[in-house]
Amino acid sequence: QVQLVESGGGLVQAGGSLRLSCAASGRTFSAYAMGWFRQAPGKAREFVARINWSGSATYYADSVKGRFTISRDNAKNTVYLQMNSLKPEDTAVYYCAQDSVSYRLGHMAPNYWGQGTQVTVSS
Repeated sequence: QVQLVESGGGLVQAGGSLRLSCAASGRTFSAYAMGWFRQAPGKAREFVARINWSGSATYYADSVKGRFTISRDNAKNTVYLQMNSLKPEDTAVYYCAQDSVSYRLGHMAPNYWGQGTQVTVSS
């Protein structure tokens, strides 16, 4: 059974930074793309960033490009999201997710999700 456990959320002022972590267990972490998604109150869940199985390719939503960085440490079975220059509109519950197909190129289709971690950015 795959488990994804996020940590690192919290309350931060606009312009500040946070680093989210997601620890994975249950299957070969290094074989799957990982992603971060978020859901703000009253809104649909949206894609934030993804990273391929090796960490050699990343992709970002336009709204976070240049401010957020996704990375992974396959030795630690962990994916990270470094968030800089945070804005109030970044306030949401952030979820990490694991792709359903190993060694997939391009778009990911997650089938495992973490429980989420709250990020609140005050103005």
